[in-house]
Amino acid sequence: MKFAQLTDFPIVLKGIVDISPAGAKVLDANALRNEIIDELVLAAVFAQDEEVRDTARWLIWETGHQLGATIASIHDLYMARGQEKYKDLCVPAVNLRAMTYDKARAMFRAANGINSGAFIFEIAKSEIGYTMQRPAEYTAAVLAAAIKEGYEGPVFIQGDHFQVNAKNYKQDPAKELNAVKELIEEAVPAGFYNIDIDTSTLVDLDEPTVPEQQRLNYELAAELTAYIRNLEPKGITVSVGGEIGEVGGKNSNIEEMEAYMDGYTQSLAKQAPGKPGLSKISVQTGTSHGGVVLPDGSIAKVALDFSVLDSLGKVARAKYGMSGCVQHGASTLPDEAFHNFTSSQASEVHLATGFQNLLYDHASFPADLRERVYGWLAINCAKERKPGKTDEQFFYSTRKKGFGPYKWETWTLPESIKAPILKDLEAKFSFLFNQLGLKDRRDVTREFVKAPFIAKAMPKALNTLLTDPNRYGAARGPEEDAPGAD
Repeated sequence: MKFAQLTDFPIVLKGIVDISPAGAKVLDANALRNEIIDELVLAAVFAQDEEVRDTARWLIWETGHQLGATIASIHDLYMARGQEKYKDLCVPAVNLRAMTYDKARAMFRAANGINSGAFIFEIAKSEIGYTMQRPAEYTAAVLAAAIKEGYEGPVFIQGDHFQVNAKNYKQDPAKELNAVKELIEEAVPAGFYNIDIDTSTLVDLDEPTVPEQQRLNYELAAELTAYIRNLEPKGITVSVGGEIGEVGGKNSNIEEMEAYMDGYTQSLAKQAPGKPGLSKISVQTGTSHGGVVLPDGSIAKVALDFSVLDSLGKVARAKYGMSGCVQHGASTLPDEAFHNFTSSQASEVHLATGFQNLLYDHASFPADLRERVYGWLAINCAKERKPGKTDEQFFYSTRKKGFGPYKWETWTLPESIKAPILKDLEAKFSFLFNQLGLKDRRDVTREFVKAPFIAKAMPKALNTLLTDPNRYGAARGPEEDAPGAD
């Protein structure tokens, strides 16, 4: 690892990125992409020294903007959809659970190949835990991928399912809500300028009326929206999504959406007067996260009702000015289904498990590594094995939790192994992007999304290094001039 300690940065980056107390400036973009960024993101994720990790992440953030890739909110693009300023475009939101840098590179290559600018990188609250990817790390990996692939344009990173756990909320409401707020406090400064609030777990179908069923859902969604609005940096309106039906439950309907949105709008007006509300709304249409696994390990066919997306989306746009409806749990659908998301005018579709499956089940994925992951799961996830579950069902449903403990092993697979996997992944991204109406639509994103650069303060340790002549001189070498010398 080229960046093992803080003093490595001015030495390794000499002539490529100038770092001084005034900030960082890219001197040689080609060298940064071809010689440095791989090592920089490795330090941002795996460096043992926290000061090294922070410095690498800061440099990726600063240099990414200089090379044309800036972390942004998709809010204004979605508001434009709510005003019918464009149509026939469904934004894919992809959860990267493993090999985040390499997979993000494949995604950027696919987007560059078809001239697309509207796509989201996301990670759910639960995934942050079991994949061991905190928000700042995730942002660094995605932005480094944009630098590597020469992508220019806004980069959208999203907190998916920032969820209130119903069981925990019942036991201690304040504690559970504060846990979500703490995650928001961490995520927004890390560049998560798109957040999906999920309080749909609190919908109580035992209540006699639909508004009463949705009350806790919309009240807490409004409270969390207000919390986000108080944290967002100047010039950024975080895109906030709500959810009316928990994925895997009964299909949503217009009455539920109107009850939720009317209650949410009134609640937000009290808690954050004049502040923007939701840009989209997630609904249930018949899917489930990861698909339903049959005893032989195959995935059951899904009876997805696209008419729900269509009918509820029309109301969402006409009555509430939102972009429309969001579809969760779609990555395991058959390829021939995806064009329906565009024709039904879905605003966003979430994709995760299918890409995880492509990795684990690929002919190039090392069998011995997969067996080690499964061995770990058999011990550490044994409590999740329900009676009657086959090995195929158990490992399919739990193997996502093997990515954290084996993060280093998957990130550092030899290029000869990764190349065919990533080639197939890129082809899959390209296919889906085309099906979702993204081809040659980058101009739509550029028209409506303004991505102001939000500068970050230089890490204190790096600033100390640069302003202390003794330490800085030691880093540069005894025969080199001090910074600012003629």
